[in-house]
Amino acid sequence: QVQFVESGGGLVQPGGSLRLSCVASGIRISTYRMTWFRQTPRKQREFIASISGGGHVTSYAESVEGRFTISRDNAKNTVYLQMNSLKPEDTGVYYCTWAFGDWGQGTQVTVSS
Repeated sequence: QVQFVESGGGLVQPGGSLRLSCVASGIRISTYRMTWFRQTPRKQREFIASISGGGHVTSYAESVEGRFTISRDNAKNTVYLQMNSLKPEDTGVYYCTWAFGDWGQGTQVTVSS
């Protein structure tokens, strides 16, 4: 059974930083592209960032380009999302997933003063 467990969310002031983690079980993620999504009350789940299996190819949503960095440690079966210069509009529940649609419980990020 494939599971993803996200963590690292919290309440942060605008301009602050957070680092999210996503630990996978039931698969070895090293050969799979991994993706972070964000869910907000007003929007459908939206793409944030993805990273290739080897970690050499990344892509980002325009809204986070230059502020967020996706990375992975295949030895730890973990994907990360470093979020800097956070804005209130970054508030939401963040999920990681792979190509086959399994989802974890997500981690809440709230950016507010």
